[in-house]
Amino acid sequence: MFNGIVLTKADAGFDAKLRAISDEELATNAADGDVVVRVEWSTINYKDGLAITDRAPVVRKWPMVPGIDGAGTVESSSHAGFAAGDKVVLNGWGVGEKHWGCLAQKARLKGDWLIALPAGLNTRQAMSIGTAGYTAMLCALALEREGVPRGEEVLVTGAAGGVGSVAVAILSRWGYKVVASTGRASEADYLKSLGAAEVIDRKLLSEPGKALQKERWAGVVECVGSHTLANACAQARYRGVVAACGNAQGMDFPSTVAPFILRGVRLIGIDSVMCPMPERKAAWDRLAGDFDLASLDSITTEIGLSEAVGRAGDVLAGKVRGRLVVDVNR
Repeated sequence: MFNGIVLTKADAGFDAKLRAISDEELATNAADGDVVVRVEWSTINYKDGLAITDRAPVVRKWPMVPGIDGAGTVESSSHAGFAAGDKVVLNGWGVGEKHWGCLAQKARLKGDWLIALPAGLNTRQAMSIGTAGYTAMLCALALEREGVPRGEEVLVTGAAGGVGSVAVAILSRWGYKVVASTGRASEADYLKSLGAAEVIDRKLLSEPGKALQKERWAGVVECVGSHTLANACAQARYRGVVAACGNAQGMDFPSTVAPFILRGVRLIGIDSVMCPMPERKAAWDRLAGDFDLASLDSITTEIGLSEAVGRAGDVLAGKVRGRLVVDVNR
């Protein structure tokens, strides 16, 4: 037996609770997994928050163990790429939505979804980075790949959140002048400690605006969506690059074609869930080598598995600075 959070939904309603799970129950509900992982650390991402509170139809089958992130040690494997004792990392692939996830002390996963823990990282550090940090790196690599010159001014929206915090740290370390947008004025010192050159109020971007506005941003990591994304595109410089990865403000995109056909702005969608393995590995290798691991303590709040259900709503409400990391063994 091992402990995990189990989500259930039936005629009696929705329930999320921490309880004991048997190996047999795991095998039955994750039968297509070919690697059993002793999870050491997990996280609560925005999607996990939605699943645990049942505020959106994230979960596709019941019962479900949430947790789209996990890092730990292989207990057993029938996959050719992994053996008992290997340290591994899991992000996305529908885990915690369609396949039992990592907010538990054990997970049964497909080896094709796993990557070997990058050299230079331990499992706690990997989850302090997690899907949010890995997504931030995918965004940063998109700006780099599209030729946004270092030293130029770039915008990060939703900057005090998980993706935003890591994006600020990465881009400032790479030499960009980072402007951080947040609705939490109290986090200005925190964002500047990560390398932000300037912190602005999200209200400057979150209201309806003109289709074309004064050019400012050479690049944007956009974590919010809706009017914020539209304004970021409208303010992007000629041939600027906007990497869009979030929808905290909304799924809509109230814009026009003007920024794209008159200024050549490039809008790039960032999908971390089904990202091909070569790009995924490249992002994690850059995180292990380029990211200032010393900044993880300021980005990370650590909780035990017993606290996870109670803290899920805080993630949705924007009450968590940076990353919420879960020690599944306490």
